[in-house]
Amino acid sequence: MDLTKGNISTHIRDIAIPAALGFFFNTMFNIVDTYFAGWISTEALAALSLSFPAFFIILAFVQGIGTGSAALISNALGSHDEKRAEQISAQILTFAFCCYFFVVFIGLKIDRFLFQLMGAEGEYLDMAVAYMDVIFKGSFFFIMLYAANSILLAHGNSRVLRNFLIAGCLINALLDPWFLFGGFGLPAMGLKGIAYATVLTMILGFFYVMYEVISDGYLRVCTFSDFIPRKEAFAAIALQSFPAALNMMTIGIGIFVMTYFIKDFGPEAVAAYGIGIRVEQITLLPTIGLTVASLTIVGQNNGAGLYERIKETLQISLKYGGSIVLVGCFFMALFPETFFRVFTTDPAVIEIGATYLRIAAFISGGYMILGIYMSALQGMKKPFFPLLMGCSRQILAPGMIFYYLLKVKDFGLIGMWISLFCIVWAGAGITVVYTNWVIRQKLEE
Repeated sequence: MDLTKGNISTHIRDIAIPAALGFFFNTMFNIVDTYFAGWISTEALAALSLSFPAFFIILAFVQGIGTGSAALISNALGSHDEKRAEQISAQILTFAFCCYFFVVFIGLKIDRFLFQLMGAEGEYLDMAVAYMDVIFKGSFFFIMLYAANSILLAHGNSRVLRNFLIAGCLINALLDPWFLFGGFGLPAMGLKGIAYATVLTMILGFFYVMYEVISDGYLRVCTFSDFIPRKEAFAAIALQSFPAALNMMTIGIGIFVMTYFIKDFGPEAVAAYGIGIRVEQITLLPTIGLTVASLTIVGQNNGAGLYERIKETLQISLKYGGSIVLVGCFFMALFPETFFRVFTTDPAVIEIGATYLRIAAFISGGYMILGIYMSALQGMKKPFFPLLMGCSRQILAPGMIFYYLLKVKDFGLIGMWISLFCIVWAGAGITVVYTNWVIRQKLEE
């Protein structure tokens, strides 16, 4: 799809709607896991929530490689160099294959330490480690699936991933109770069974996405030699992907920072936060579609030197995003207990979580702006500012502010939620100013 021509609103809808629908089912995938973990115990639910920061190690590489690769390919397509786009695609698949060994080695080494640092012990700790060990070992299929999808995304195709995520959610919903409780020749595996169900679903998704890449002809001129690692290609991919991956990793570390301070309030608070961020994901899903559209459209137009179209893309994306966020804010602010009762009957978890969601409702707009503008920067091959902002917003500021509020002033959980609101909106404002400056510089060149 040539995104350097035609109506931008139409392009945004064509990419964002399938992407948002896909991410909705991706979040439902996680929510199904959370739902069945709640059938085991509050400790199992907390263990799954505790594993979320470690799971972000995988997601960081997945998203980093995916967004960085899509930016490189879309820029090549925008400059009408299709042969180079295919060569980059081949190298990206090889690069992702190599990254798997790094992820699994690091992940298996640090997961127990991270969970102990967050206060887990005994059965609570063992459940979290058992779950994440399976996920790390099976992460090959996560990484390769999304690397392959970056090729489709750069061409404006977000439908294939949508199809897999819809089917994958349904498959996972069938596998979870089977692997969790056993039957038909399988033993009951508890929380670890949920991890096996996730990996098996991703295996199916990998083969489906790769089939679509090949059948659409996006590797048709590639030869075996194009897949052999090349220093220059790997350097270009790393330069674009690693900052994006590290930026995503700051989200995982940020959740770890939050969980580190929340753990002092007990497993109920940890479980409430874990459920709360999943509910937030649901309300923000349509805006995630807009970030996908922004990355692809901005990437192709940046490659073609059409910077006015980049400005128009951001303006239209913000209008769509603002309308979506208003609806999400309404439901989160007025009906937080209803969301939580889907996952748990524990009154302490519901009470803590409802307070969090009421404040989170007013943070959603900041997340939407950050997502759209950071994706645009990635599309303009400016990956380092999002990394800097991620470190500041997710790690440094929360670490210092939460320590002061909780350890020095004893403000409690409400102090964390309010300070999170301030941090997110400050980051959104700074990102908007910087992105507009980058676009002005390009227009003046």
